Amino acid sequence: MKLIRFIFALGLTLTFFFYLNFSQGKIPALGSFLSPFTGFWQNGEVDGLSLPSTLESDQLGAPVIIKFDDHFVPHIFAENDYDLYFAQGFVTAYHRLWQMEFQVLAAAGRTAEVIGESQLKFDRIQRRKGLVYGAKRSLEVAQKDPEVKQMIQAYTDGINFWIDQLDYADYPIEYKLLNYAPEPWTNLKAMLLLKNMADMLSRGENDLENTNALQVFGLENFNKLFPETYDNIDPVIPSGTDWDFQAKTVEQPEVEFPQIFTNDIIEKPDPRNGSNNFVVSAERTANGKVLLANEPDLSLNLPSIWYVVQLNAPGINTMGASLPGAPNVIIGFNDSIAWGLTNAKRDVVDWYNIKFRNEKREEYQYDDKWLKTEKVVEHFQVKNGEDFADTIVYTHYGPVTYDKSFLGDSNQVNLAMKWTAHEASKELRTLYEVNRAKNYDEFIQAFQFYTGPPQNFAFASASGDIALTIQGKFPAKWRGQGKFLLDGRDSRNEWESIIPYEQNATVKNPERGFVSSANQHPVDSTYPYYVYDYNYEFYRNRRINDRLKLLNQVTVKDMIRLQNDNYNYRASESLPLMLASLDTTGFTNEKRKAFHLLKQWDYFAEAEWIAPTIYQVWWDELYGLIWDEFDNQQLAMTKPHVFNTIYLMSNDSLSKYFDLQATSKKETLEDLINLSFDSSLEKLENWKDANDSEYIWYKYKNTRVKHLLGLDPFSFEQVKIGGYKNIVNAASGRHGPSWRMVVELDEAGPKAWGVYPGSQTGNPGNPNYGHMIEDWASGNYAPLLFLGSSRENNERVIFTQTLQQDN
Repeated sequence: MKLIRFIFALGLTLTFFFYLNFSQGKIPALGSFLSPFTGFWQNGEVDGLSLPSTLESDQLGAPVIIKFDDHFVPHIFAENDYDLYFAQGFVTAYHRLWQMEFQVLAAAGRTAEVIGESQLKFDRIQRRKGLVYGAKRSLEVAQKDPEVKQMIQAYTDGINFWIDQLDYADYPIEYKLLNYAPEPWTNLKAMLLLKNMADMLSRGENDLENTNALQVFGLENFNKLFPETYDNIDPVIPSGTDWDFQAKTVEQPEVEFPQIFTNDIIEKPDPRNGSNNFVVSAERTANGKVLLANEPDLSLNLPSIWYVVQLNAPGINTMGASLPGAPNVIIGFNDSIAWGLTNAKRDVVDWYNIKFRNEKREEYQYDDKWLKTEKVVEHFQVKNGEDFADTIVYTHYGPVTYDKSFLGDSNQVNLAMKWTAHEASKELRTLYEVNRAKNYDEFIQAFQFYTGPPQNFAFASASGDIALTIQGKFPAKWRGQGKFLLDGRDSRNEWESIIPYEQNATVKNPERGFVSSANQHPVDSTYPYYVYDYNYEFYRNRRINDRLKLLNQVTVKDMIRLQNDNYNYRASESLPLMLASLDTTGFTNEKRKAFHLLKQWDYFAEAEWIAPTIYQVWWDELYGLIWDEFDNQQLAMTKPHVFNTIYLMSNDSLSKYFDLQATSKKETLEDLINLSFDSSLEKLENWKDANDSEYIWYKYKNTRVKHLLGLDPFSFEQVKIGGYKNIVNAASGRHGPSWRMVVELDEAGPKAWGVYPGSQTGNPGNPNYGHMIEDWASGNYAPLLFLGSSRENNERVIFTQTLQQDN
């Protein structure tokens, strides 16, 4: 039935897709595309797997056994590292080849090659961010590490082994739609995938927006609108933790910030990119076994961001979520430990205004010297269009991303980007070590190689240890450094040193019996280094910690329930203030109904409830009215955080910001609350009429898992799931938990459960495409089959493949 639905839906939308999205010059050769022997019909699969039981390769040192379970997870058993990673590359490419290559094309700024001129600006931005520059530097370092070099090469060889098996008929359907062919995989592409993750997770900053706001509002008002911390932050590392080290001294210079306004800002990563993880000690669980839970909150895409795999060879037996295109398991467990990641909110990107000597841009001022630049001419191939060249100037800080030819609106705007992702990094070495770690010491030592993206690594061991360590390459900054645009002429604005990895904030076996992180402040004010981010989380972290403090006999079900928790902490702190200020005299029946729904609401954003919708629309309307000052400025600026907004509502209700700029009247907070209530109900009624549906929460927020090309037949709309941003179950419109995992550790062996919004296969014509989305939305996890050896028989194994030597 799914096969028929796939072909039918694709057939109906094919014509519309091409005529609406592409010129006729971009339509694939219809003879081959529509051919029943080689075209899109060949992408319809009757069975979940279509692999031969045996394949031969002259690159293998010994046979490799791959067992696929009933969720199509490959369990790879090899006799050496090369064969293990060769097989990982092979099976990942079998399920996800187009996704892997398309993400690399995006990271490298090459999407115009396969889509056309509409992608040229995006590609220019990608090149000017320096992702390829950083990937090349990292590959150079990796090639000097024999084990990592072999691992990358084996993974590449495995991918290319699968590509070599393909004819046009076998190509994933996206290649046929876009009319291009897979190209050979290279070691550089694996590095680009990792840099792409760094771009997604660590490029968030607000330097230019802050600089604009500073000049518009002044320093005193800026600090009130954008405070760095609050009293009740509930940080990742518990308050009161002792810092048993001698921190480096960072001198605070007296520097001036450039007085430059910037209007056009490159697109930022989704500020909701985050995650939750938490670990409960054996003393607090019902069966005396350590429990770990993790869920990275990212874009909801198909094919899925993650690919689940088990890797078994001498010295390693690891399972979990891998990143298609790079070797190892990123989030997972082995016989002895488990680990999970959340994004560590730290500022590792700074912008420097560059003063060139003249328009030739061959030299730039640095103190009393003139330093030489390096110019790189980037060539862009454009499908059905003219090729394009862009000259990017590199300084010792990094690439000049903004200049007169791109985004800069004057000759005075030449902004160089300094970012830890540009550095030669050794993340694959860290992952190699973590995948094999047997205890806390081996786990923590792996981070001496780690640069980024900055992550909160939760840890648990079968021997009973729990820990959380915030790792990444963090510059030791003076207070305020990098918060605003920096003057590239002044050497005092340089990153003087890096915080030693052993001084990165870490807690092991805390007295409270659990650790957790949810993208909040990393530490309290006693940590001896300056930390800053413009968008910390304030709600998910407190909800998780509140619940864990109350639970004493924690079970796996408790961990799963907490991951799926829909309590809206933000609503619990803002809605009472809003309701108390409503003037209910003269309410219509509709207003009275909405008022009573909100009064009775328990703050849980359940999928089929109406109150969460009313609250969210009302809050959005109110937030917009409060910060209308930012709408009136023709400058790039970020509005104050919702947490600070509610703080001002509670503690400074007479604030001048509660006045509408567009009127001569002096409005109050109460006025804005009543105005926004009226406009929100009008907005909801309009939505109801337009959609011919009640505005129940899941329909209104429309959580959707979209194909990377945005094709509706390959996507899932209006997934019935509760939650929202700032809620533990952080499922918003296009964003949410991308992989959920709970692990129970015991000396006898681990048990684990997991689910994600997608499927192992990336083929829309496969009957199992997206088959886990409904379970993901409902909070139903599958037991993860963790095999001890290739000889172990299990009824969940549905297919076995052997890769053997070609003699």
